[in-house]
Amino acid sequence: MKYVYPACFYREEDGRYSVEMPDFPLATFGDNLADAMYMAADAAAGWIFGALRDGDPVPPPSDMGDIKPDDDTGFVSLVCVDLDALKSNHDDTLIKKTLTIPSWLNQAAERKSINFSATLKDALLEKLAQ
Repeated sequence: MKYVYPACFYREEDGRYSVEMPDFPLATFGDNLADAMYMAADAAAGWIFGALRDGDPVPPPSDMGDIKPDDDTGFVSLVCVDLDALKSNHDDTLIKKTLTIPSWLNQAAERKSINFSATLKDALLEKLAQ
């Protein structure tokens, strides 16, 4: 499910952008405009996801024409909030994988009671962080 909300963007002196979303009690920032857009969408998605999970109402988006930045350095833009992307990026559903290792390695790992799933998960997270 996708939502579109207006947000106020302000360029800071250090080149970063701060973001306020009038329809939510939240603010965020980004190192550049693209990052600020992403962070605004991610923050709003988290807020909406939590509201839906808890059975709270999701606020309707304000009309973009009704939103005015606090000062003349800001501007208003629409932010697309994609809950499907948030869900898929944070989905902890376990997936069964089959792997092939040498027999000697399997025996050595079993003797030490190594959890294969946890070890593979840790190794994949480490590899992704590189």
